[in-house]
Amino acid sequence: MMTDTRVDQYIAGANDFAKPILTHLREVVHEGCPDVEEAMKWSRPAFLHRGKILGMMSAFKEHCSFGFWAPEVNRKLEASGVAVASASGSLGRLTSLKDLPARKELVGYVREAAELLNQPALGRRGERITRMTRGAAKRPELAMPAEFETALKKDQAAVKAFRAFPPSQQYEYVEWIVEAKREETRQKRIATALEWLAEGKPRHWKYMK
Repeated sequence: MMTDTRVDQYIAGANDFAKPILTHLREVVHEGCPDVEEAMKWSRPAFLHRGKILGMMSAFKEHCSFGFWAPEVNRKLEASGVAVASASGSLGRLTSLKDLPARKELVGYVREAAELLNQPALGRRGERITRMTRGAAKRPELAMPAEFETALKKDQAAVKAFRAFPPSQQYEYVEWIVEAKREETRQKRIATALEWLAEGKPRHWKYMK
């Protein structure tokens, strides 16, 4: 197991109810993807497979969350009734081990997520993007802008919502702010992001049914 001591520290610092949940999720990810590597992304434990984010987990005051990076896995979870349609990651609000799918089932989702990371990405219509066109569609890893991180820490409602979102929705907010070319535009986007996050809205909430 390729573990990170920072993840050990994160689990040790979590509330008592969260420790067995986080420990179980960690074990399941390593079982489903033996060569996964641990890291810390945006102050949360992340699991990387061949340099790409497979999933992330978080502990909050009253619940935990786990989010798969692959949208196809999330869609399958939703279709099977495992996922909850909320901002609490791929598995909904986790308050005890009973809230998790059976271990064997969850290991299977981890394996599927790892396999999908090595496949061509999906286009908007569901078609596979070939190697010729994938370069333009590939999402690079982005560092959290310092200004955005500072602003989030000052707004409890916004930071709570942001941390509860699955990685893909967090990425959309970070990408939106990073892409701002002017300081004025960046500050305006940060203010808007805080407003939307405080209301529990994802970046593209206007286009969601």
